[in-house]
Amino acid sequence: SQMPNRRPIISLLNFFSIPFFFFFTVIFPNVGLVASKSTIEPCSNSDSCNAFLGYTLYTDLKVSEVAALFQIDPISLLTANAVDISFPDVENHILPSQLFLKIPIACSCADGIRKSVATRYKTRPADTLAAIADSIYGGLVSADQIKEANSIPDPSVLDVGMNLVVPLPCTCFNGTDNFLPATYMSYVVQPVDTFAGIAARYSTTTTDLLTVNALESTDIEAGDILAVPLSGNLTLLLILYFFYKNSNILFGNV
Repeated sequence: SQMPNRRPIISLLNFFSIPFFFFFTVIFPNVGLVASKSTIEPCSNSDSCNAFLGYTLYTDLKVSEVAALFQIDPISLLTANAVDISFPDVENHILPSQLFLKIPIACSCADGIRKSVATRYKTRPADTLAAIADSIYGGLVSADQIKEANSIPDPSVLDVGMNLVVPLPCTCFNGTDNFLPATYMSYVVQPVDTFAGIAARYSTTTTDLLTVNALESTDIEAGDILAVPLSGNLTLLLILYFFYKNSNILFGNV
């Protein structure tokens, strides 16, 4: 089960823009019998933006293990979640199961839609596509999507050590929300969630969330993936991190 009490931690100012955006909601078959909705942003160029994934740990993991799961820098993971990076050996700090994190990713354009295609997963004994999708990656991807991305003919047969592409949902939407800077987080709806509750948790309105996701009603189901705009109250920390990553001037060698 997943913990319902999740709070936004920090948002990232997005400097990428394009003249206009268009979005719609499509249906993807998940591993179960219920189809889930996911908001998709079409694209036609090679630009990218910074985005977030809302992710709940499926087990206790070190910071470095979570970072490796998404092929991101451990310091960027900590900074995105407002964790003090000055603690010794912070990359080996153990994060508890069911902890909710914001995963910073690069959202690119692939196959005509926005998604992250940088994540790779090496299969382990007893892995199944369903377990990889639903448990390890927290429902951010479906087994069918992994199967299609890797042209797997028989998903019941996974060799140990396979290096799988894991396509993950993301949106850019010009890096704005109501003409203000915003970064978007892909959020997997949990059984305890309500549409109004999600909006309130992330300091937006139901009207804005409906508009962003091109929805006509607030009816949502567990497993749906919403694009949630995170606006700029706490963007400075991540902006400083990018200076740190490129020059080490602001923070020194940590």
